[in-house]
Amino acid sequence: MGKKLIDHLFRYHSGKMVSVLTRVFGLSNLEIIEDAVQDTFIKASISWRTKQPDNPEAWLTQAAKNRILDIFRKLNTEKKHLPNIIHGTNAIAINELFLDTEIEDSQLRMIFTACHPKLDPRDRISFALKTVSGFSIKEISSALLTKEDSVKKRLTRARKAILQSQLKFQIPQGTSLPQRLESVMEVLYLIFNEGFHSNRKDTLIRKELCGEAMRLSKMLLKNKHTRTPEVYALFALMCFHSARIETKTNADDELLDLKTQDRSQWHFPLVTLGNTMMNKAVNTSTFSCYHYEAAIAAEHIRARRFEDTNWSKILHWYECLHAIQPMPIHLLTMAVVCLQNKDYKASKKYLDQIKPKDFVQRAYLYHGTLSDYYYATNNLEKAIKHIDYAINMVTNKFEKNYLQKKKSDLLFSKN
Repeated sequence: MGKKLIDHLFRYHSGKMVSVLTRVFGLSNLEIIEDAVQDTFIKASISWRTKQPDNPEAWLTQAAKNRILDIFRKLNTEKKHLPNIIHGTNAIAINELFLDTEIEDSQLRMIFTACHPKLDPRDRISFALKTVSGFSIKEISSALLTKEDSVKKRLTRARKAILQSQLKFQIPQGTSLPQRLESVMEVLYLIFNEGFHSNRKDTLIRKELCGEAMRLSKMLLKNKHTRTPEVYALFALMCFHSARIETKTNADDELLDLKTQDRSQWHFPLVTLGNTMMNKAVNTSTFSCYHYEAAIAAEHIRARRFEDTNWSKILHWYECLHAIQPMPIHLLTMAVVCLQNKDYKASKKYLDQIKPKDFVQRAYLYHGTLSDYYYATNNLEKAIKHIDYAINMVTNKFEKNYLQKKKSDLLFSKN
């Protein structure tokens, strides 16, 4: 119970704490702040074994503030960095920064700092995932499909660039906002995606990450400067996906695909919210990748049965999406859609344009789709061969079980 609670609090509150404390102590002390927050959670994990505090978040916040003051005292930098910080009006001001509205403001400042154009684009995403949402280096590596060493280097480069450029801890306005907002949305999309399609071996869905991404998206929608059609579309997409999150697995914790999910159990209040967001999102002359992805998700939600799915419309939206954002995963998905339409020639055309290495850690998706193609075109030997490739590559146990079940079906049909 204690560890679960601390893991939960770390996911939800470490980003808040780092952001607020950075607002208090400045970006130049960011690494010290991150270490202090980490130390605070370690301290909590030890202290709470015997007795859990009445207000865990308040305990963590106070402990983090105290920890930073301790570190600064040891470094003999109190006079330089913390003038009159413990007493008087400054102490009151610091406490006010921990009000909900100020926490949101601090987190927006942090995410825009992380997405500053003076940081390398790859570094921005890694850094935001680390500071705003408390991702570990391993989780960032998984979310961005890159090596852990690369992530460490990106984080180091980002911190160095922030110090060298003396970036200000603020929300951008004017002409710089759209570009900065685009990077922010990409980060939120990645956070949600890691929750919805977890790369962790023992977890299929990480609802806390989906919830965090939605919370940060709502924060953007609350701010008049960041409330744009693209953000509405992104939030709509999250609503549509979250509506069916409870039906992705059955009572035996087995992965269920769209064909076998119980659609009556989809959470329709979220669908309604998604539709409301989409109505606001389309109030623009130009559609983003989030508009098209939300349109695809909406088509799946709209079908009462799997057999009612309008695959032609979904293929059209994917073509629009791929035109503005060419990616191997879009070609792979278009191949899957063509299989549903029994257009095997078109499916193979898309498959021939991609290679397993295009998907790095998710190469099993390519082989799984190729297996489906060969099964549909009555080549069982190759279908089994590629499902074996997929099974050997996948790390998530739920997806592995799902693929093994598909292989059993293939072997059954062979006999």
